[in-house]
Amino acid sequence: MDHLLASLRATAEPTRLRLLALAARGAFCVMEFTEILGQSQPRLSRHLKLLGDAGLLERVREGSQVWFTLPGDAQGALVRDLLARLPKDDPVLETDRRQAARVLAERARIASDSFRRQGADWDEMRALDLPAQTVEAALLALIPENAGRLLDIGTGTGRLLELLAPRISQGLGVDASKQMLALARSRLARADLAHCAVRLADMYRLPLSDAGFDIALLHMVLHYAEQPEFVLAEAARVLRPGGRLIVVDLAAHRDTDIVTRLAHRWPGFSDAAMRDLLRGAGLVPGARIAISGPMELCIWPAERVTTDTIAATPRQHTHA
Repeated sequence: MDHLLASLRATAEPTRLRLLALAARGAFCVMEFTEILGQSQPRLSRHLKLLGDAGLLERVREGSQVWFTLPGDAQGALVRDLLARLPKDDPVLETDRRQAARVLAERARIASDSFRRQGADWDEMRALDLPAQTVEAALLALIPENAGRLLDIGTGTGRLLELLAPRISQGLGVDASKQMLALARSRLARADLAHCAVRLADMYRLPLSDAGFDIALLHMVLHYAEQPEFVLAEAARVLRPGGRLIVVDLAAHRDTDIVTRLAHRWPGFSDAAMRDLLRGAGLVPGARIAISGPMELCIWPAERVTTDTIAATPRQHTHA
């Protein structure tokens, strides 16, 4: 009885419950927990030690890295039973799940052989042997000269900012990965790219004013999103009336190996599903551009017509 009471006391704190809910999804290290929860490492380390001492978290060392996950014994079963009683629509836990999906995707991206080989030249399209040059040519055809202010959401290594810089008055790339941003800053460190910059930001909560951009890009980003409808709503929010969103992503596919290996949340998008998502964000979809390759890619342009077309609360969708 004493052991059970001690375990229950250890869970009776919001941050520790959040840590356990995340550990139920898989193994995370301390640094990843700090990114997901937005709390300091010393604070989380104290919570993790308490949970470990109570037998509610298993601590596994791999070299210099320590991973935390739920144990497979009765203590793990106790945690899962407690977590099953939490409301599934709790907004704090939903935010944690979205952040965890982002961290897992970033872990898979950085762990890829192509990333380690190519560094600043890495992007997912080349990693998958997709026709990057064809897509870039299509983007150049969609974006006119003197296009104004451009936002590249999930900019990665900043390749698209470099490509489109001659056509825009100002470019901003945002990404949640500090490692990617370091590569992007290195790429953009040229005099002719001084009007382009990058910054750390969450695509679900862009730290940007409403209606501040003429064009927004989501290039091979949306399949990582736990809730793509909210990403699109944020992209629409920062576009001026008449501004254009351009989504580049995989068409719907059945390649489960790629989904697992690169931690994709969605196996691409059908045209119907994407158009539904765009309309749900208050955007008017344009004609899809399909690009053949080892996997089919699609470009979906859409336009923000007026401020009041932006949906206040995005609808839930089935993505296929």
